[in-house]
Amino acid sequence: MSDLADSIGRAVLADAGVGADQALTADEHVALVAAGARAETEVRAILHSAVTAARAGGASWARIGAELGMTRQAAQQRFGTSGASPRENPADGDAERWLGPVTAFDEMAELELAGRAGWHTVEAGTLAHRMVRTDTQWEHRRILWRASLAAERADGWEVGCRAFPWIYLIRDRGIPAVTPGE
Repeated sequence: MSDLADSIGRAVLADAGVGADQALTADEHVALVAAGARAETEVRAILHSAVTAARAGGASWARIGAELGMTRQAAQQRFGTSGASPRENPADGDAERWLGPVTAFDEMAELELAGRAGWHTVEAGTLAHRMVRTDTQWEHRRILWRASLAAERADGWEVGCRAFPWIYLIRDRGIPAVTPGE
């Protein structure tokens, strides 16, 4: 078993609340099924984000397809933007909205501008961030995915959202948001 498979297996056991060295009841088996399904959903989202990031970084569909054991056409059909559902702004556009399209190259500048106006990210999707508005300004920071965020939390950062391979950190600046035109 690979280190990755071992890590995922331990995470599924922990999510299900099942110890690795115990006999399982029927309820615990069902809890493992549910935890495995949640893990599969997360892994699919990570793969989709990795493909999106690879494309944004210049990788061809042929190269991505070869890595996944499929044709370039199959990779493009499965992961291409034409198959993705469009993001729409919620009805309450005053408190929540989608910021985008943005790429890894321009999103931090866009998040900085949005943060001054009181918006902070709570979800990142393909080329977009779901933002929530408050009355205070926010800072945003993007870091590579990692297990421990102790140093960042000690500096007052909290996780706004995770979108593999990135973690988007947010920090309330505690000063009033700037309204457009100021």
